[in-house]
Amino acid sequence: MSQDKEVIDIEAYAKEGKDVPHDHEYKIKVDKLHYTVQTATMKGRDILILAGKNPPERYILQQKIKDEIKRIGLDDVVDFTAPGIERFMTIPNEVTEGEAPVVRCQFDPMKEDLAYLQSLGLHWEAVITASVKRILIHGFPIPKGYNVEMASVYVVLPPGYPDTQIDMAYFSPSLSRADGRPIRQLSETAFDGKSWQQWSRHRTSASAWRIGEDNLSTHMGLVADWLDRELSK
Repeated sequence: MSQDKEVIDIEAYAKEGKDVPHDHEYKIKVDKLHYTVQTATMKGRDILILAGKNPPERYILQQKIKDEIKRIGLDDVVDFTAPGIERFMTIPNEVTEGEAPVVRCQFDPMKEDLAYLQSLGLHWEAVITASVKRILIHGFPIPKGYNVEMASVYVVLPPGYPDTQIDMAYFSPSLSRADGRPIRQLSETAFDGKSWQQWSRHRTSASAWRIGEDNLSTHMGLVADWLDRELSK
């Protein structure tokens, strides 16, 4: 019977690098809340409904697997026993039918970066100004605990990328903690006719850039981790 089954916290198992066993109940994290489910698989729409996101067609579901963020379609089946699943994130899908956002693609992202950007289901841009390449992502999900639920974010692709590391991230609008506590190591910089908040966060020896492995996807996974870690301080 279900009450005799151990509840497996898949986020904890992922962070410990442990295999998730079959035939159990599972605790999953959607945004900042935990839910216990009695099945090992669910469709994207059912996860959204479980989290109170109705109708599910008005929301985008994303899944964090280690350093990557992957979009989950409404009819995609998620297997909670798959390795590395940490949590799920939801954002409102504000694009209405027939709406065509104006985007700039002034250079071609490399194959891995393009696949990541397309997986998000968000508006993105590839912009060059004064020979500086930037990738902008609009509607990037911001964890609960900040002043906004989503923001635009950009990163600079340095000369020599991907053999040269991406550093920092820039947000608009500026982020602040909902509890009023200050966030350190922030500054403002101008780009594209508006002010952006620079998060001065840098890699350590433990998170050093891995040539041939790291790219935009893994860096944005690190950015998402910065946002979560800030709220735990």
